[in-house]
Amino acid sequence: MIRSEAVLFDCDGVVVDSEGPTLALFLQDLARYGLPLSLEEFEANFLGGTVELVGRRAREAGARLPEGWVADFYQRMYAMLAAGVPLVPGILDVLDRLDGAGIPYAMGSNGSLEKMRITLGQHGIEGRFRAVLSGQGMGAPKPAPDVYLAAARACGVDPAGCVVIEDSAQGARAGLAAGMRVLGFAAHGSETATVRSLMALGVPLFHRMEALPGLLGIGAL
Repeated sequence: MIRSEAVLFDCDGVVVDSEGPTLALFLQDLARYGLPLSLEEFEANFLGGTVELVGRRAREAGARLPEGWVADFYQRMYAMLAAGVPLVPGILDVLDRLDGAGIPYAMGSNGSLEKMRITLGQHGIEGRFRAVLSGQGMGAPKPAPDVYLAAARACGVDPAGCVVIEDSAQGARAGLAAGMRVLGFAAHGSETATVRSLMALGVPLFHRMEALPGLLGIGAL
């Protein structure tokens, strides 16, 4: 059990179940431009970064991405997400439980603010968070700790009192660098490159969002 004064959530894959279609779009594009990758290869080398970082690393690995690819990818990704993306099962109950316990929570993502307005807005939950912050928008994407430090300030809590909920090693490193405790959400099992990278950081894992309140000491769902 990890006692917390504030809980800081990543967005994609933790609150919004958007990673599957977004990763599929990345894989389709990279293969189209000469860099075919398996999902595991993409997770091991690209997951958790910005679209700009994916583009840079992909070009370094041999992808022939056209000029303007980043802006074009964002446009297509936003359109796909606006068509409808579900929440992670159980997350609304977790937010309700945090509200009932009087524990503030905020969001720190590497995604753009526009992306979060699209995904959170269609479910009407953006306003539930003390702040919705973008490391990319701050000019300091994860693994830099800036976005989580800003989220802690928004909650009025010292970083040492915060628990970060992450599903990528990049994000976990940001939380650890901020001096926070980190829990790794591994919804897709224990045998993925992402989970192995979280385990290598010594981050405790959980596999169902319903387990989170119990881990935070506010009662299991």
